[in-house]
Amino acid sequence: MTAPVFVVERMPSGPEFVLDGPEGRHAVSVRRLHAGEDVVLTDGLGRWAEGVVRAAEGKDRLVITDLTTVHEESAPTPRITVVQALPKGDRGEVAVETMTETGIDAVVPWQAARCITQWKGDRGLKSLAKWRATAREAGKQSRRVRFPEITEAMTTKQVAALLAAADFAGVLHEDRDCDSEPLATAELPARGEIVLVVGPEGGVSPQELAAFAEAGARPYRLGRSVLRTSTAGTAAAALLLGRTGRWG
Repeated sequence: MTAPVFVVERMPSGPEFVLDGPEGRHAVSVRRLHAGEDVVLTDGLGRWAEGVVRAAEGKDRLVITDLTTVHEESAPTPRITVVQALPKGDRGEVAVETMTETGIDAVVPWQAARCITQWKGDRGLKSLAKWRATAREAGKQSRRVRFPEITEAMTTKQVAALLAAADFAGVLHEDRDCDSEPLATAELPARGEIVLVVGPEGGVSPQELAAFAEAGARPYRLGRSVLRTSTAGTAAAALLLGRTGRWG
């Protein structure tokens, strides 16, 4: 089993480091790590270091040593961003969790016209914080050292601008009768930015499809079955990661 990952605000500058606070409490009281066990520290931005537990102190202090080298993981290419329409209930966190575990690079919350959920005021801030916390925890669980970016929620106009700047732009469409092609056969770039839109349960509206088409985004389908909005992004991400060689 690979070593557990813990997040630090700043990477250690010396061979020894004390992990405390919530991360230290999780390491000592939940994971119950002991002297001699391996750990990985990361800033979630691609920098990481391997170390060995020297001692567990109290309930929330882990003394880590042998932190001799700070590594840096290059940003993967092509970069894959999923624009995720806001699902109902906690399905947004489910989508973020599984897309993070799969290996997505960025998730953009989208307030689509047919979204039942509305991110407004304090509710929107709390929901965004939940998505970001979910990405952080899922990144740790899946042993990532570069966590996905969770952006501020975007409007349709902002999403269209994002699509226009991408090297590959697509919209997942559940209607097999529309003029869409399989994502499995789409021509993908070897580098640059891939941006894929996942609509809400009620589907992407004709007006939104038109705006995205004007920005250069074509409609694509995954397969014969219709997936929930909270699972479609993960399925598409797996397909894209495999086809671009990032899972090679």
